[in-house]
Formats: sequence, C-alpha cells, structure tokens
Amino acid sequence: MRTFAIAASIAALALGLAGPASAQSPIIIKFSHVVATETPKGKAAEKFKELAEKYTAGKVKVEVYPNSTLYKDKEELEALQLGSVQMLAPSNSKFGPLGIREFEVFDLPYILPDLKTLRKVTDGPLGTRLLKLLDAKGITGLAYWDNGFKQMSANKKLVTPADYQGVKFRIQSSRVLQAQFKALSSLPQVMAFSEVYQALQTGVVDGQENTWSNIYTQKMHEVQKYITETNHGYIGYVVIVNKKFWDDLPADIRDQLTKAMKEATEFGNAQSQKENDDALAEIKKSGKSEIIKLTAEQSEAMRKAMEPVYKDAAGRIGQPLIDEFLKEAKSTTN
Repeated sequence: MRTFAIAASIAALALGLAGPASAQSPIIIKFSHVVATETPKGKAAEKFKELAEKYTAGKVKVEVYPNSTLYKDKEELEALQLGSVQMLAPSNSKFGPLGIREFEVFDLPYILPDLKTLRKVTDGPLGTRLLKLLDAKGITGLAYWDNGFKQMSANKKLVTPADYQGVKFRIQSSRVLQAQFKALSSLPQVMAFSEVYQALQTGVVDGQENTWSNIYTQKMHEVQKYITETNHGYIGYVVIVNKKFWDDLPADIRDQLTKAMKEATEFGNAQSQKENDDALAEIKKSGKSEIIKLTAEQSEAMRKAMEPVYKDAAGRIGQPLIDEFLKEAKSTTN
C-alpha cells in the first residue's frame, strides 16, 4: 500500500508540474498563403509574424507557409473553417464561392481608379461593413492588404478589345472576372495561382492578368511575349482568421495581435507600390516581355468594352453597393 501511495504521489506531482509547463506552450498560428515570400503579401505576412511574436513576448508563434506549400487556392478557405489553419490572406474574389458575393465588387474593371479611392473604401465604414459579412461563415476579417493594379499578358499583342477574341485567359474563381473576359470574347479558365506558370509555358492558357510583382516573382514574364499596361483592375487580399480561434484567445493576446496586424498592414501596403515599380523595372531589364502602353483613347475603348460586366454583376453583388463604390471614386477625384 505504501509503495502504491508513493507512486500515486509522484504521479500527482508530475501532473502538477506538467500543468503549468503545458500552459506555457506558445499559441500556434498557421498562416497559409499562395504567393512568394518576396511579394507584398509575403513580406506583410513575415512582418506580422515578427511583430506578433514580439508583442506577445513569444506567447504566440506564427508559422508562415508561402507559395501554396500548405494549401492551394481552392483548399485554403475550407481548411480555415475546419480549423486546420488559423490565418489566410485570400484575394477578394475568393469569397464569392462561399456565398459572400459582395467582395466581388473589388474585381469590377476600373471601379477603383487609384490607391486614394481604395484607401477611402477599405479604411472607412464601407470596408468595415464588408468584413462583418464574414462572421456568418465562421471567419473574422482583420485587414485589407494591397497587391496592386492588374496588367494583361499574352503571347500576342493586346491593344484593342478585338485583340482579346479567342484568347484563353487564366482567371481566379470569380463570376465578375468570367464576365470581364467574356465581354472581350476571350475564353476564361479558372486555375490555381500555383499552376499558372506551367499552364502559360505549356500553352494550356494563352494569357493571364496580374500585378507586376506577381508576374515577376512567378516568372510569368519569361513565358509571355507581351504585357499590356492596363491597370484595369485591382488585386487585394482580406486577412482572415478562424472566428472561434480568434474569439477564444485571451483578450490581451488578441489586443497584441491586433496591434501587430495594424502595423503589418501599414508596412505591407507601403511596400506594395514599391514592389510593383521594382518588378516592372526588372521585367523591362530582362527583355523577355515587350511592355505595351495604351493611349488614353485605347484605354477608354477597353473601359467601354467592359461596361456590360457591371450590369451582369449587379444582380449578384447588388447595385447599391456598386453605386457606393462609384460614389467614393467620384468624391475622391472631384
């Protein structure tokens, strides 16, 4: 009996020691994304990791998984909802398949003419209202991160709307983007970001639309003869976290992570324009793609060719939301 009591005491002591030790284990945040580390999103994710670990004094450990190493485009949102990953930064268009179509307004061609208008939307009540729509899906929206404005690339010159006829374009999963290319008589094909380079290289698709930094870091310019500087659309991301995970965090930890996210967002968005400018310079230097600049008349022709996209989107996104975006753009330019 005495031997049993001693053993029980030792076991109890061991459990007592194990309790506090396990309580000190860091909270792990798996942050998965689909682009390269050296892109604006990649750098912002690394900055968040640095600041989160610093402000929580190591109570939180952020594991960043870039370049689709953990999940691809189509898998990541489900993984977040299931709690397999805690944090993502998907592009705005990814929320349409979840049933939150309002975010597709960001995909409308020419709706955001410049960064000033964009900031007014994302930093204001309109941006906050859109983030709140994610709650119902078990997701908390934390921030908007910029990638930049999109350009068109292909192995043929794209100058007029007629040049797009019959061209197979890779697109993200977005009804707006499908309508955009159909308005140009192109053939849109939904494809994961990680598969685009090979698809361009092998001719599965003829062209794609992307920011300068994405084109350069994914080496798309090496397999595309021409890139047309259109600035026709915007690519941005919403940083999201599993809602239950976020709500269950201790309040002080959540506050520290919110601070880290705010600073990482400011850092990443400041980097975005610089990264795109630098990428454009490097693409020009490589000489592998010819850069085509449109005249004001050619840009206006493109804008008019894409006008039907607004009508197509209104039924899903809602005309009032589109009008709100247009109103913000108008008030910024006036």
